[in-house]
Amino acid sequence: MSPHPDRPESADQPTLPALFDDCRLVRARGELDLTTVEPLTQALRQARAGHGRRCLIVDLREVTFMDGVVLEPLNEAWADCRARHGWLRVVYTRSTTRLVFRAGGMTDRFPRYASAQDAWHGTAARPEPGRRAARGGGA
Repeated sequence: MSPHPDRPESADQPTLPALFDDCRLVRARGELDLTTVEPLTQALRQARAGHGRRCLIVDLREVTFMDGVVLEPLNEAWADCRARHGWLRVVYTRSTTRLVFRAGGMTDRFPRYASAQDAWHGTAARPEPGRRAARGGGA
């Protein structure tokens, strides 16, 4: 992890800037697969450590490739946030990221947010033409 949240030491390392006491933002970059998912898993755990920390925004906009291995740590974080009466929302723009959520049956749990600000406000991105709207808002 970089000491500067917006400037990671490695382009593939997730960053963890604080938003508010109850909400954290984890940003991932590069490829996420079986050999590279551990830093994201650790960042998600670190973001939820401590009292409060009920809400989590995961920004995947700079992820160039990911496979289904990402679903386990995201689901673990989602369940933990829900148990604390909070939420987890995922920011992504790539259709390939949506395909991973779709293949895992997770598009309702992880609807697309276009930005961290939209995720904070609970404003899910509009569905692409020809796609049905995501339900549930990730809460």
